[in-house]
Amino acid sequence: MAPDPEDDDAALDEAFARLVTLAPEAAGGRLDKTLAEQLPDLSRARIQALLAQGQISRDGVTLSDASAKAQAGDYRLLIPPPLPADPQPEAIPLVVLFEDAHLIVVEKPAGMAAHPAPGNETGTLVNALLAHCGASLSGIGGVARPGIVHRIDKETSGILVAAKSDAAHQGLSALFAAHDIEREYVALVRGAPQPPKGTIVTRIGRSSSDRKKMAVLKSGGREAITHYVVERAFGPEARPLAARVSCRLETGRTHQIRVHLASKGAPCLGDPTYGSGPPAAPVREAMAQAGLKRQALHAAVLGFVHPVTGESLRFESPPPPDMAVLEALLSAL
Repeated sequence: MAPDPEDDDAALDEAFARLVTLAPEAAGGRLDKTLAEQLPDLSRARIQALLAQGQISRDGVTLSDASAKAQAGDYRLLIPPPLPADPQPEAIPLVVLFEDAHLIVVEKPAGMAAHPAPGNETGTLVNALLAHCGASLSGIGGVARPGIVHRIDKETSGILVAAKSDAAHQGLSALFAAHDIEREYVALVRGAPQPPKGTIVTRIGRSSSDRKKMAVLKSGGREAITHYVVERAFGPEARPLAARVSCRLETGRTHQIRVHLASKGAPCLGDPTYGSGPPAAPVREAMAQAGLKRQALHAAVLGFVHPVTGESLRFESPPPPDMAVLEALLSAL
């Protein structure tokens, strides 16, 4: 299973554009197949990936549905620059929760990207794992590198598992594809979602107005399911100023929790993309005092059956200091 596209889209400004004009007589077929026929140097899979990343538009409108009918018009494809084939090991300290010959479970700090991408070529989790694991890595895909089968946003902290062997990579990918993974996040949000407990079911895809953002869509995109519960509200009972919310993922779409909480009118505190307005003054003061400079979201629990040994594994991680201090300050409101 390939990881979902991450949010490192600033480097897309360095991408080069391909322009295609589709005549009426060439329209009517599947969009991905039609564009691949027009651009023989790009595979159909590559076209599908570009659509999923919001990098293809027709007459200025961003497209995302590969199976949609191709229409006549002017198409613009943004092709990101190629990434280096071989990330280099970097001696970056890691907090390791579990490690054996097949996989490794770590706590990723906020500010660290999962793997190299335009704008984050170094200092990533992959660079750190290459140095930490060394010769124990299997030749996944013909290259000795850790198998990243899921990601958490660069500015989200918490637990992440990576494969060290081909067998673990295939097994973990199957578990994530079947949603047979326990994943719980802790979020500190503006206000509090209503009702205080529920399940959010939507479709999520690239925003038609801003390709760097994800959005809840009426059609297209991919199904996204988040189970949430307000664990504690802060401030006046009738109208909380903030809350601690536990979110359990049933699916794992790009920015899923951030988009879903924002859709309930309770975005993560400190979220620069989906914040949609400042919190109340006492909450802003608490955020500044706690030193929170990113979205208040932490991957707190990860549980799964070891794909090689069959052992049941479950890991918990408390929120890091910026979120822990913020929660303590909010408790005094």
